[in-house]
Amino acid sequence: MGLRLKFNLVLVVVFCAGFAASGLISRQLLQENARDEVVRNARLMMEAASSVRTYTVDQIRPHLIKQMDEVFLPQTVPAYAATEAINELRKKYPDYSYKEATLNPTNPRDRTADWEADIVNQFRAHADIKEVVSERLSATGRTLFIAKPIQISNAACLQCHTTAAMAPPTMVKIYGEANGFGWKHNEIVGAQVVTVPMELPLRNAERALTAFMASLAAVFAVVFVVLNIMLSWLIIRPIRKMSEAANKISTGDFDQPEFGERGRDEMAVLGGSFNRMRRSLEKAMQMIGEP
Repeated sequence: MGLRLKFNLVLVVVFCAGFAASGLISRQLLQENARDEVVRNARLMMEAASSVRTYTVDQIRPHLIKQMDEVFLPQTVPAYAATEAINELRKKYPDYSYKEATLNPTNPRDRTADWEADIVNQFRAHADIKEVVSERLSATGRTLFIAKPIQISNAACLQCHTTAAMAPPTMVKIYGEANGFGWKHNEIVGAQVVTVPMELPLRNAERALTAFMASLAAVFAVVFVVLNIMLSWLIIRPIRKMSEAANKISTGDFDQPEFGERGRDEMAVLGGSFNRMRRSLEKAMQMIGEP
């Protein structure tokens, strides 16, 4: 096995190990960054929905509450306002969603799905949990969701949700007497759920990984070629010439030219040593041949 082959084998093994390690680490980092980006987007949507709720309670509802005796305006309901605001956003980004998932809602569209009911029950069973961040597979692919509990901390909410008799007649006329009642103060009745798609950030992460690994492979290919050229020019070629000269000198052919000794690298030192050995051997042979 030649020196070049040994060198290349070691180089390839080291590169493959480094390439695999870099790929695994880079993939993990890119996937984590992609997930962090999705979580940030989900939290931004959650804050937007919460801001709409607060705005509705503080600035919309007080001006319209007097009209509740004549006509019920769902726009005064914070959950309705937040849902409608996010629905406007969904016209451009249909894979994003927001829902005030409620176990016993007044508006049927807010009723929990099975997986949402599990989250609400988790909040009800563990009051110390204030947020759930998890992933699930949906019809559109892999998604991430953030959920926060909806707790009846404002006693004014019970005016519409204790019993049908206490609720505004205009509301009961729209939604009926069967749903949305029996709520209690400080009870967790549902959860704000924001769902954000993960496919695009994950695809971007995969593209970034592919580009990085391709660049790494290209750099290795260039380094591999350059190192082989340098190996041939600076080491293998001089050693091969020395080997051929040594074979000829060993048979008595001292007409071989001396090697250059310019420079301070190892090959220059080796060339100087070879020249001294050649001259010493030539003198010794001459002395042996004298009568």
